[in-house]
Amino acid sequence: MRLTDLAHNWLKQNIHPGDIVVDATLGNGHDALFLANCVGSKGKIFGFDVQQQAIDESQLRLLDCGCEKAFFLLGHQHLDTTLPPELKGKVKAFTFNLGWLPGGDKNITTQVTTTIDALSQALAWLSTNGIISLMLYPGHTEGAQEKEEILSWLAHAQTTKNMSPAFVYQKIEVPDRPLSPVLVQLKKTVKLTH
Repeated sequence: MRLTDLAHNWLKQNIHPGDIVVDATLGNGHDALFLANCVGSKGKIFGFDVQQQAIDESQLRLLDCGCEKAFFLLGHQHLDTTLPPELKGKVKAFTFNLGWLPGGDKNITTQVTTTIDALSQALAWLSTNGIISLMLYPGHTEGAQEKEEILSWLAHAQTTKNMSPAFVYQKIEVPDRPLSPVLVQLKKTVKLTH
């Protein structure tokens, strides 16, 4: 089974009609469409991308979906200043599909510093038992750095006693294939106390 299929199966098990979800890296809109189908007509989806092509492709792909949607031509590190404040602590799921826009300019990639910033913000926006699906692509220079630094950040953040909110995660990768994609599935386990 492909890692994308594993990610979608896990998302489908955790997302319900009426939920609020965020695609932090819209790309061509495939994950956004999947999320929209999970939340249905009573749900909401928000999306972020730094390329207009990604926004356009996603809007076209979700043209007939019945849910409320809003896409932003911004990097995912702008979650805190862009999402409606009344939704903080109520988002059920985030997806991050890192790397570059398929079919786009491979020189425009996600960056480790902004991705870690976005992941930290996303944890605060998640509801208790909310999830993050994170696909890492170490087959290119920035992707290899992202994999190493994000996995290190996750391990450190999870073991820091005063870090809130608490979460658990698992890493799924293809054995003996260090350049293959890596799926990280994260679940928030406690409510923010401040």
